[in-house]
Amino acid sequence: PAVAAAMRLGAVLSVLRPALPLLLGLSLGCSLSLLRASWSHGAAEDRCLAPGPPAPPARGAPPEAAEGRPGPGHEDFRPRIVPYYRDPSKPYKKVLRTRYIQTELGFHERLFVAVLTSKATLNTLAVAVNKTVAHHFPRLLYFTGLRSAKVPHGMVLVAHGDERPIWLMYETMNYIHQHFGSDYDWFYIMQDDTYAQAEQVKALVTHLSINQDVYLGRAEEFIGGDEQARYCHGGFGYLLSRSLLLKLHPHLDSCRNEILSVRPDEWLGRCIIDFLGITCVSQLQGQHYHTYELAKNAELEKEEEEDFQAALAVHPVSDMTLMYRLHKQFSRIQLDRVYQEIQDLQMQIRNLTALTPAGEAGVTWPVGINAPFLPKSRFEVISWDYFTEQHLFSCPDGSPKCELSGASKADVSEIIESAVEQLNRLYQPLLRFSKRQLLNGYRRFDPTRGMEYTLDLLLEAATQKGHSHVLAKRVSLVRPLSKVEIIPMPYVTEATRVQLVLPLTVQDLDFVANFLDMFAMNTLDTHDNALLTLLFIYHPYDAQRVGQVDVFAGVKAMVGELEKRYAEVKIPWISVKTEVPSQVKLMDIVSKKHPVDTLFFLASVWTEINMEFLNRCRMNTISNWQVFFPVHFQEFNPALVYRGEQTASSNTDFLRDGHFDRHSFAEACFYNSDYMTARTKLAADILDRDEVLESMEVFDVFLHYSGLHLFRAVEPGLVQKYTLRSCNPRLSEELYHRCVLSNLEGLASRSHLAMALFEQEQANST
Repeated sequence: PAVAAAMRLGAVLSVLRPALPLLLGLSLGCSLSLLRASWSHGAAEDRCLAPGPPAPPARGAPPEAAEGRPGPGHEDFRPRIVPYYRDPSKPYKKVLRTRYIQTELGFHERLFVAVLTSKATLNTLAVAVNKTVAHHFPRLLYFTGLRSAKVPHGMVLVAHGDERPIWLMYETMNYIHQHFGSDYDWFYIMQDDTYAQAEQVKALVTHLSINQDVYLGRAEEFIGGDEQARYCHGGFGYLLSRSLLLKLHPHLDSCRNEILSVRPDEWLGRCIIDFLGITCVSQLQGQHYHTYELAKNAELEKEEEEDFQAALAVHPVSDMTLMYRLHKQFSRIQLDRVYQEIQDLQMQIRNLTALTPAGEAGVTWPVGINAPFLPKSRFEVISWDYFTEQHLFSCPDGSPKCELSGASKADVSEIIESAVEQLNRLYQPLLRFSKRQLLNGYRRFDPTRGMEYTLDLLLEAATQKGHSHVLAKRVSLVRPLSKVEIIPMPYVTEATRVQLVLPLTVQDLDFVANFLDMFAMNTLDTHDNALLTLLFIYHPYDAQRVGQVDVFAGVKAMVGELEKRYAEVKIPWISVKTEVPSQVKLMDIVSKKHPVDTLFFLASVWTEINMEFLNRCRMNTISNWQVFFPVHFQEFNPALVYRGEQTASSNTDFLRDGHFDRHSFAEACFYNSDYMTARTKLAADILDRDEVLESMEVFDVFLHYSGLHLFRAVEPGLVQKYTLRSCNPRLSEELYHRCVLSNLEGLASRSHLAMALFEQEQANST
């Protein structure tokens, strides 16, 4: 029996052995939870059994913190759920949401910069400040007492009407609080004789907490004042937090009346100390505000002191030339730091890559740049473009060879110069290279890393002893993609009224009915904010017979029916007599009959208007900034594509049997004011040679005479049915050739044309 019992016990243990760790873990967890519960209960009983006042809070802690609530400085950062309640007795009112979530959440911009200047230095030192640091700061304003007759270009100036320094400081602080106090977290005040390292100042505010009253700058003692009190020297700039500005504003009037001082920075410092009890500091939260006082006749190129290289602000700057020299010197210092940091990072990458499974073979070239794109199929292969020093063999217009000019020529020259410079840096002093000729050049754009170059250079290598030898060497270079920046664009809305302009000739009569039907269905029925103006282009022969036979009588009847159906809609038309319907001349007539703020959409009779495109027209066209030239989608000839078969469904084959017609510039979105400005420049250029206008389109006017951004992009919302357009031979050779190419490329794709030729040959052979 004992042996049997032992066997049964062994069998049970063998079954429970896999679950033994689980059972032990559950037992241990339950035991610890019971012990913790008993300890917590005991502590609660101790608190209940110990009557009397609560223990005092820790020294320096606010009373709210002692009770478990956040202190007064943290109420803005603790999430709160605000319950929604609507009074049933009041009528319902729609809640208007802000356009950007940043506004609704109460986020602030980071840094606002104010530059104190004067009428005497506005066109000198203030201009130098604007050219050196203004493009680095997100918002910068100039404050002066009296303004000069002409404000320098690109500067936002606020004049207070009085040159007294204290008054200027008082009015500036009031203005900043009133207009920007609720929008920014930090306010940097500087003078126009101060050079500030903009990037260093921006980096400083990113490391400071916005939850404190900050008065940061170069701390100076008051003359004959308290030894503990300090004010921030205005010549070296100083930083104020938003919380301090909000607390200071109610006391500015008292400070103006009670505090007497000659220097505005002393006056502001005394005001902050007397009413807020905050003194200027030169370091805060581990961040130092480094400054450097510039001596007279200082040689900046020889300034190698650590204080100079670490300075955020330099003072005094006596003239514009010195300001530019300082900017050049600090830019060189910053560039050397960046290059050194790049070398350190590359060394770290090499050391770490050696420890990876790939080993040293895993190091990409250049070190730290993404590896080249690896295509997964032959359709993803990025082709190389061949070039020489004079020609490019991959041209934008599709021609096999074109002259190297403009930005491409500057790019090739710079890359060759950089290649020779890198070779000399690598082989000096043993060898000295000089370029003789570029034998072959290849380049391609890799979207994962940047522009890649391969150069075959014919070089002359000279030794230290004067011997020279000609050799060919292949080098590879990469121009990596740099930091991506968001281009600031003016604000536009989708509520702008669009004025459609439709030029019509006799050849377009068969397509007008479909255009008007689509316009009525997609704009008039949906009450879209769009109007239509028709432009009837009469041939001189038809214009003479308009009293007997009007070729546009049918179109005018259709317009009358639309106006009867939609009582609030008026569709005006303009009649023009010409043999050569120049797009520019026609637009001149329309432009004079509309206000300057009109948003035009120059359409063609084959265009099918829809709300989606009209909204993109509004959003992509910005007054005094950008014009929009969409590339419509042209469907192929159905007789060649389907060859008698049933036409494909528009839902499943959308944008399939066709192409984007890049030869057509008939559609355009632009503001009348922009067109009038460009047209005025064109008129001054061509004088009275109106025949030049026959060789131009509206696109050419904006391209050569506007200076605006020309946004040319494919537009899937503009789909045109196939039609063989009539090309007017009286137009310029370029416009006529472009029209013919558009017709030819719009016939069908290469595969469809090949199939049609194959079937025709088979039919002929049988």
